[in-house]
Amino acid sequence: MVRPERRTRTDIAVALLLTAAVLLGAGTLWWFSSARATDLITATDPVERIPRAESVPRNLEPVWRAPSAATPHPVVAGPAVVTGDGGEVVGRAPKSGEIRWRYSRDLQLCTVGAEWRNAIAVYRTEHNCSAVTSLRGSDGARGPQRNTDVGFGTRLLSDGSYVTATGGQLFETWRSDMVRTQQYGIPTDIKIPDNNLNRPNCDYSGAAVGDRRVAVIAECRGAPGDRLTVLEANPEDGEQPEEVMTTLLGSDRAGVVAVSRERVAVVLRDSAELVIYDMSTKRRASYDVRLGGPGRADPAVRVEPTSEEGGGIYWYTGRDTVALDAGTLRPRWTVRDTLGTPGAMAGRQLVPVEGGLALHDSATGERLGEVPIDRGGTAGPVRTEVVGDVVLEQRGDTVFAYR
Repeated sequence: MVRPERRTRTDIAVALLLTAAVLLGAGTLWWFSSARATDLITATDPVERIPRAESVPRNLEPVWRAPSAATPHPVVAGPAVVTGDGGEVVGRAPKSGEIRWRYSRDLQLCTVGAEWRNAIAVYRTEHNCSAVTSLRGSDGARGPQRNTDVGFGTRLLSDGSYVTATGGQLFETWRSDMVRTQQYGIPTDIKIPDNNLNRPNCDYSGAAVGDRRVAVIAECRGAPGDRLTVLEANPEDGEQPEEVMTTLLGSDRAGVVAVSRERVAVVLRDSAELVIYDMSTKRRASYDVRLGGPGRADPAVRVEPTSEEGGGIYWYTGRDTVALDAGTLRPRWTVRDTLGTPGAMAGRQLVPVEGGLALHDSATGERLGEVPIDRGGTAGPVRTEVVGDVVLEQRGDTVFAYR
């Protein structure tokens, strides 16, 4: 007969020490984990959708404002207006500005964008902007998350299908489940060191997206000018960038304004031209434009101020607002002496101008009137968005709402 194993006091003491060590280790991991440093309060009732406005009001009054240093323009995710400041992302009811959901971390936001009816928050870590979380716009419920290699100053660009995060040395594109579809540039851990398409001697100074394509301006050491490259947002092989076209530009102060399936529009700031290329690199047309502001406002990748609505792309040149055809990218009409990009309401473009919003027919550009707005002496730039009958303006680090 086998005698039962006897446990000594030493055995019991060792077991208690091991248990304490496990509990201490688990507690330490939790203490330093992102979960402990994250606070999420979802909406009790989802944010209500506002129906489209049937007409433009004659007057607009301020209804709320909120700090939002992490958004370059008003961000709308599903039915909610999303603001981002410090380490906090907030979903607001458009009409009242009431906070309906909140997500915060003990990290600083790099930027906030939106796509797929979700808000996308990118947080700053020690070396880059690597922590990405998606949040459902209606109630703030947390969605897919990912880590990324993009650098400080990143911006999120959406083409309606994919989101691209910009970067001076590297940028990448994500699909709706936040899986990366392509990466271009030189990551920290180079998987394919001999891949010439990554252009290791180049910095990326401009970017735009459209029709599942990404267009970038590269400044390459030893090159006679900037290089324009268009890539597929979702190549067949996610490890191999898929270039659609690439060409040298006769400029060293170029920017990408817009890209479609067949065309790409670039601004050459040293000659004040808008130039249209096709995907065979042929120069199809050029137009003189009036430019304002510095060619490179900051060391981050320049994203030209544009908005898109109803078959048109609207570009703020720094002095004027130019309406481009969404397919050919050719200018259709121009409003001179404006303050920024417009928003669309009831078939009208609400173009920010000194003293208010100029109303222009979306198709023809005909001026139809003006709605006064008191901006308290702010000269611009102004980025405008419309949600139902609410007009949003981003001016500096603040979002303003009018009805």
